[in-house]
Amino acid sequence: MDVTKISSLDLQKNPAAHAKFGIMESTAAILLRKRKFSDTSLIVSWCTDSLGCIQTVAKGARRAKSPFAGKLDLFFEAEIQIARSRRSDLHTLTEVVLRNPFGGIRTNYLRTQVAAYFVELTEICTERDHREPELFALLRRAFTYLDANDPNLRAVTHFETELARITGVHDAKILKSDPAFALGNLFGKLPLTRTPLLKTLASLRLVGRNSVEPTK
Repeated sequence: MDVTKISSLDLQKNPAAHAKFGIMESTAAILLRKRKFSDTSLIVSWCTDSLGCIQTVAKGARRAKSPFAGKLDLFFEAEIQIARSRRSDLHTLTEVVLRNPFGGIRTNYLRTQVAAYFVELTEICTERDHREPELFALLRRAFTYLDANDPNLRAVTHFETELARITGVHDAKILKSDPAFALGNLFGKLPLTRTPLLKTLASLRLVGRNSVEPTK
């Protein structure tokens, strides 16, 4: 039986199929990470609109003629369908419809670097399978920005501030502390890539300032 062809009505008529494949759910999602699961399959991590951050197994995704071919790349936004596992937090990916590849992110190394930092920070600061639609909306806005613009320190700080607000560890109207420090204090760490990334962005800002200073 092909899991992608099982409807809710089929599941009602066939409890055995329901038990085998679990609940079928669809949601908008952004691909965070992927890694090899077997010779033919991948484990794919997503930040979703309605299911939180989840992990899925994409069976057969590494085959040349897979229906997932060209649809599973970093930072892609898609509409996905999963069969929720009853035994673990690794669900089965059954369908992917690509919505936005955010191709502009890959045209510039710094954009890719910042997008990867946002992904790392998101993974550190969120619980798996915990629904948080604001987080998905934040990541979508961030990738939309990076798709068309080169990043700067202000963009990174804004993302960190919003993530701290969403996770409930920082209120910019009340606290004057660094939102990234608040996140690191709560979750035990920050991405190791943060310090070199901030140094790069700071140096670029300095170069930009010097380039517009009038000559004496």
